Amino acid sequence: MGIHNTVMKMFNKSIAFGLVGITVTDRYAGVCPIRGSSMAPTFNPSLESFTDDYVFLEKFCLDRYKFSHGDVVIFSNPTNYKERCVKRIVAMEGDYISNVNGATRVPEGHCWVEGDNSAFSSDSRTYGPIPLGLIRGRVTHVIWPPQRMKKVDRRIAQDRLAL
Repeated sequence: MGIHNTVMKMFNKSIAFGLVGITVTDRYAGVCPIRGSSMAPTFNPSLESFTDDYVFLEKFCLDRYKFSHGDVVIFSNPTNYKERCVKRIVAMEGDYISNVNGATRVPEGHCWVEGDNSAFSSDSRTYGPIPLGLIRGRVTHVIWPPQRMKKVDRRIAQDRLAL
């Protein structure tokens, strides 16, 4: 009886901690791996590295879509909702963005995202403005590998905005 009760208590505590953990990562914050070179040198700056960068993903910004120019965000790819992408917000709703066709106005409820490494990035230049509802959170820090731990800077690309 004693071992059975101990095992049941441990099982119940594990379930409780698991549910709390899922709630926290779903609603407030999480950790995500960053793969690929579309955001180099901000993430994965070296092709010789065998590890991906892992980042802290803050989700409080999802309340009323509180985003700014230069924020790095993770979002669902508009052409494949199961795929997650990481890019920098270059323009917000109402802004005009310079492109090969002149200038495009970002519609209400959308933003324009681009990778820092434009030669290797599939972004809004490919699939247009993305709905704010596809954004899963804002990247605030690189937390792994240890030698790359840092705050992610907000960089604004003024040359991309059309006045």
